[in-house]
Amino acid sequence: MGVLYFIAIAVGAWFLGGLNGAIITSRLVYRQDIRSYGSGNAGLTNFFRTYGSRAIFLLILIDVLKTAIPVIAGGMILETFFTFGTLSERMMIGRTWGGLFAMVGHAYPWLYQFKGGKAVLSGGTAALFLDYRVALVVFGVFLLVVILTRYVSLGSILAGLAFPVSFLIFGFGLWATLIAVLCGALIVYRHLENIGRLLIGQERRISFKRRPRDRD
Repeated sequence: MGVLYFIAIAVGAWFLGGLNGAIITSRLVYRQDIRSYGSGNAGLTNFFRTYGSRAIFLLILIDVLKTAIPVIAGGMILETFFTFGTLSERMMIGRTWGGLFAMVGHAYPWLYQFKGGKAVLSGGTAALFLDYRVALVVFGVFLLVVILTRYVSLGSILAGLAFPVSFLIFGFGLWATLIAVLCGALIVYRHLENIGRLLIGQERRISFKRRPRDRD
């Protein structure tokens, strides 16, 4: 019976995670598909590079909600219906499990032929709703690396690696940490092409300069 709860959380999180904020926003606001522009990736970085900051709030809102709901619901389900471990352990396992499959849904969305983003924003959202200390570590690593190098991909990769490390630091238990390892591994896997470009010095750096406003 317990396995069914994990399956239900995973399916629900994957379903919600498949609602891609970049694709929805590009279609609603620009009547375009972000996957036809820039790098072709349906993620926050490619959206920003293609369209700038206009309408980016809508993208972030969609991607935050689609991850926050599975994280919170996963924790509540295991807290309520499971009896193993302590209450906090069950909550953390449920939340991390929900976060993992929201990230999987973002990376492999059922609505878009399983072609999605790199799960960075959904991973950051999961960290935010898991524990503020985890969020501080993950966002701190990301921001520091991006500011110093201007490589969003490198910041994302190192933040993904910092995610399970923070679980070890704060002692969230074996099972939650193992799930966190899968979360970090997913982010690294989704950035394999970026890693290749970083190694040969061909990865694009992000610019902090303001883009000229569209004249349409």
